[in-house]
Amino acid sequence: MGQLDGKTVVVTGATSGIGLAAARRFAQEGAHVYVTGRRKEVLEEAAASIGGAVTPVRADSADPADLDRLYATVAEQGHRVDVLFANAGGGEFAPLEHVTEEHFDATFAINVRGVLFTVQKALPLLNDGASVILTGSTAAGAGNEAFGVYGASKAAVRALARTWANELSRRGIRVNTVVPGPIATPGLDELASGEEQAAELRRQLAATVPLGRMGRPEEVASAVLFLATAESSFVTGTELYVDGGANQV
Repeated sequence: MGQLDGKTVVVTGATSGIGLAAARRFAQEGAHVYVTGRRKEVLEEAAASIGGAVTPVRADSADPADLDRLYATVAEQGHRVDVLFANAGGGEFAPLEHVTEEHFDATFAINVRGVLFTVQKALPLLNDGASVILTGSTAAGAGNEAFGVYGASKAAVRALARTWANELSRRGIRVNTVVPGPIATPGLDELASGEEQAAELRRQLAATVPLGRMGRPEEVASAVLFLATAESSFVTGTELYVDGGANQV
């Protein structure tokens, strides 16, 4: 018997990395999982790899119309939402002197605007007692060079989670943030220019972690599962760091 038997879960940004690992874990625990991604073929491949009860819905989380279509699909299939993992996000390196309006707008569109409307538009479908989980980042408070806009966007996510935990408490809805440290994901490699630079980036990041390695998406997924289930029934408004001690020691 799974921890999420009979439950409905929505995971945005589920085509790779943490989102995909979490969707797989949710499905393994018995949930019906709705997964989103911006590229149709990649999304369908990801959904096929998840197995279990999974419904892919092509959606850009920064587009409110796409989010409306996502939740319309959930409702049309007779479901309400027990767990919402607003995971879609991303960023690029840009030192202050190279930040453009386009860079700023794109980063905040997916990491802040997208997260806000992903949660807001889910409200009519969220069951009382549901769990909402946001994806933060250790970059929100680390001052990483050339990652200022991304870090600021993730600091905004932290602020939103705390506010929503207060606002939604009347419905028993818990809102928490999972905060990954250096995790080996395709998105991380995309920050580099080529495999050699990606390998060097991974080496540098691993060196900052007390455990001496980068984390795996599956390790973050385990933390997300904890926040999704009754095992964390008295946990809300918190940040759960999954960073190998990088920001704790």
